[in-house]
Amino acid sequence: MKALRLFNVAPHVPESLSFLEQLARNMWWCWNGDAIELFRRIDPNLWRETHLNPIAFLSAIPQARLETLAGDDGFMGHLKRVQTQFNSEVLKDVDCSPEMKCGRGIAYFSLEFGIHESIRLYSGGLGILAGDHLKSASDLNVPLVAVSLLYRQGYFKQFLNADGWQQESYPENELHLMPMTKARDNNNNQVTISIPMPEGTLHAAVWRLNVGRVPLYMLDANIPENPPEFRKITAQLYDSDKQTRLRQEILLGIGGARALSALGYTPSVYHMNEGHAAFLGLQRLADLTNKHGLSKEAGLEAINNSSVFTTHTPVPAGNETFKLNLLNPHLDALKNELTLTTDEVVSMGQTPAAAQDEISMTLLGLHFARYSNGVSKLHGEVARHMWSHLWPEWPDEEIPIGHITNGIHVPSWLSQDNTRLFDRYVGPEWRSHAQLDAQLPQVAKIPDDELWRAHELARSRLIRFSREHQERSLNARNAARSEIAQAKGILDHDALTIGFARRFATYKRGTLLLKDPARLRALLSDDEHPVQIIFAGKAHPADDHGKGLIKQIVHFARQNNLQRKLIFLEDYNIDVARTLVQGADVWLNTPRRPQEASGTSGMKAAVNGCLNLSILDGWWVEGYTPETGWAIGHGEEHEDTEYQDTVESQALFNLLENEVIPLFYDREGGDLPQKWISKMKASIKMALGDFTSHRMVSEYNTTFYEPATADFAALMADSASKANARVDQRTRLDSLWHAVELAPPSADRDVTDLHVGDRFNITTEVFLGELKPADVEVQVYAGKVNSQNEIAHSHIEAMLEAEDKGNGKYLFRHELACSHSGRYGFTARVIAAGDAFKGSIPGFITWATGV
Repeated sequence: MKALRLFNVAPHVPESLSFLEQLARNMWWCWNGDAIELFRRIDPNLWRETHLNPIAFLSAIPQARLETLAGDDGFMGHLKRVQTQFNSEVLKDVDCSPEMKCGRGIAYFSLEFGIHESIRLYSGGLGILAGDHLKSASDLNVPLVAVSLLYRQGYFKQFLNADGWQQESYPENELHLMPMTKARDNNNNQVTISIPMPEGTLHAAVWRLNVGRVPLYMLDANIPENPPEFRKITAQLYDSDKQTRLRQEILLGIGGARALSALGYTPSVYHMNEGHAAFLGLQRLADLTNKHGLSKEAGLEAINNSSVFTTHTPVPAGNETFKLNLLNPHLDALKNELTLTTDEVVSMGQTPAAAQDEISMTLLGLHFARYSNGVSKLHGEVARHMWSHLWPEWPDEEIPIGHITNGIHVPSWLSQDNTRLFDRYVGPEWRSHAQLDAQLPQVAKIPDDELWRAHELARSRLIRFSREHQERSLNARNAARSEIAQAKGILDHDALTIGFARRFATYKRGTLLLKDPARLRALLSDDEHPVQIIFAGKAHPADDHGKGLIKQIVHFARQNNLQRKLIFLEDYNIDVARTLVQGADVWLNTPRRPQEASGTSGMKAAVNGCLNLSILDGWWVEGYTPETGWAIGHGEEHEDTEYQDTVESQALFNLLENEVIPLFYDREGGDLPQKWISKMKASIKMALGDFTSHRMVSEYNTTFYEPATADFAALMADSASKANARVDQRTRLDSLWHAVELAPPSADRDVTDLHVGDRFNITTEVFLGELKPADVEVQVYAGKVNSQNEIAHSHIEAMLEAEDKGNGKYLFRHELACSHSGRYGFTARVIAAGDAFKGSIPGFITWATGV
C-alpha cells in the first residue's frame, strides 16, 4: 500500500470574519437564534446541505463569498451583534476561574450527551436531558465540567426496509467536522489516561468540546496505542456486548476521574447521571487516600457527602448489572491502583435481595452518593419503593431518594416564531432566569391571532419537512416512482396533527391506537374534521418487539390506504424531534404507568403550544390540569397489561372523538379556535414556569450542589478532622447500635376518647447501652392510619429526655396535640442523631416492639 498522508484545505477566512470560526467551535451557537441566522444568511441552501454543521459549512463556502461578506455592512453588523452576546454569555467573568480549577465546581458524568443533531453522541432522552443540563449550567453560570466518551460511530442511524422492518447502520463520525480540540493540561501537553485491563493497558485520548461556558471532555479509546479489542470500546453507544459495556463504564468512571485530575480540575461535587458512571467513586477514593492521605473510611465519608446520583429507570430490569465472572477480572487488574478490594466493591453493589452472581451499578451509585434523586415526583415515589430494601427498617416516604423533575432548555426547542413572540410579550428574561413568576402572566397577553399564526407556520414547516424526509427515505430504498410521488403530497397543512415520537419500547405502547383499528380508520378518514398522525422513534437494535411495533404502524397505513394521513418518519434525531414538537397540535404519550420516569418531549411540545394528550405518568402527573391538556385515564395501575391496554385505548379514543377534535375545529368566533388557543397559552405558561432546565439546574444547585460543596469543604478541612470524627462515630454506632431497645410508648390518658384540641403525653423507656442520649434522637412516629391500621402519612416529632434511670436506661417524653379528627396511630423509634447518618445504608434505626 502506498503511504498516503491526508490533509484538509479550508477557505481562508478574512480577519474581519474570524469570529465565525470561534463561533463554529462552541456549541453555544446552536441555542441562540441570532447566531444560527448568522450562519444561515451566508448561504441558506448550503447550510441545509451541510446539515446545520458549522464546521462543514464554513469549509464549503466559496472563497469569493467570504470576501463579499467581509465588505457587507449589514452582515458585519449582524456578526458584531452576535459576537457581543457571545462575549457576554460565554467569556464573562466568574467567581471561580473558567477552568474551575480552584477546588470548587461540579463534575457531571454521563454516558451520552445530546447537544445538537450534528454531534451524534446520544441515543435518546437521557442524553438530551444531559445536553440541556449543560446548556442551562452555561446560561446560569453554574461552575460545571462534564465528562463522557467519544464514540467513533455513535448511536445507529435508522432506516426501514420495504416491509417496514427497522434496519441499522453505523456511519463513522467525521472527527474533523466536529468542533472538538485535543485536551491539554496546564503545560500544554495533550492529555491521555491509562487503565489496567485483564489483557493489558487501555489507553484513551481526551477531547474537549465547548458547550457555552461548560467544557465537555470525552475519552477516546480508538487510538494507535491500543489493540483492536480496546479500540472498539468507544465505537458504539450502548454496545450490545456486555464486556464492551462494562469497559465503557470503567473508562467513563475511572478514566473520566483520571482525566479531570490530569487536566488540573479539582471539583468538589461529582454528579453521576445514571449508574453508568458509578465506578468513578472507586477512583475518587484512590485519589483521596493516595494523594490526600485520608483513610479508606474517611475517604468514603467525603465521597458519600459530595456525590449526587440521579436514577432515570423506574423498573428493576432497566438498571445496569454485570455478572461477577465478567466484572471480577477487571477489578483484579485494578487492585494495585484502587483502595477498595474486589470483594468490597462487589459488596457495595449487592444486597441479600439481589442476585449474588452480579453487581448492580445503581446500587453502587447509591452507596457512593448521599444526594440521590428520581426525575419526577412520581418517579421519586417509585424509586423509593424500588430501593427500599436497602433501608429495610425505614418507611418508603423516608427512603433518602428525593426527586428533581426534569426540564428542557427552552431556547433549544422553541420555534423561531414563538421565540420572537416571547421576546416581545413575555420579555427577554425567559431566556436566562430560572424563576419566571413575574413574567408568566404576560403569556396571556400574546395576541391570539399572532400565536395561532406562529403555530400554523410551525405546522407548515413540519408538513414540508415530513414530505422531504419521506421522499429521501423512499429514494434511499429505491421505492416505486408512484410511492415517491405520493410522498410529495402527504399530510394536510390545515389538519389536526398528532405527534408521537419516542423510543419504541413495549411499555411506551406506540401502537395503542391500533388496538381498535376500525375506530382509528374512521378517525383518519373523516374529511369534515381531518386528523393526521406522525410517528417517529427508534427501537433498540436487539429489541425485535419494538421493531415489530414500528412494522405494525407501517402496515396499518398501507393496508388501509392511509399513507397520506399516517406516516412514520425514519431516523428519529434532534432535528426530527425539534420540528415535531414545534409543529404538532397534539402530543400523544401512552406509557404503562408507572414505567416512564419523566419524559421531556411533552415539555418541549407544551412550551410551543402543542397540547399534551397523555397517560398520567412521569412529568405529566405534575403538569396536567384540564386547562393545559388531557389525561388518559385517572392514574390507574393494572397488573393485567392486556386489560390495561384495552381500557386506556378506549379512553384515548373517547377523548379524541369527544373533546380533542371538536375543540380544535370549534371556530365559531371566526377563523381562530379561541378555546384551543386558550389551552395553548395555559400549556405554554405551565411549561415555561415549571418544566425548564433552568429551573431544574437551579434546583440541583440549591438542593444538592451547594450543600455538597459545603459538606466536602467541611469534611476535608484541618486534615480531614471532621471526616475522621464522623468515621469514629460511625464505627461506634456500628458496634453499639445492636443493644438499643425501646419499650412500647404509653399515653397518660385514655386515647380511645379524644377530641380535636386535646393533648396527651407519650413516654417510652429506652435502653441505649453504652450510647448516650446525645448520640441519638428518640422520636414519636404518628399519623392517620389506613384500613390495615398502618400509618399512611407520618408525622415525626422529637421526644425529650425526662429521666436518666441508670444502667443505660432513659425515659423520654413528648406531648402530642390532636389537631385534626380521624383515626390515628403512634409509636416510637430511635435513630442516630444529626443529619450525617440519615442516608447511610441501611441506616441506624430501632422501633418500639411489643404490645
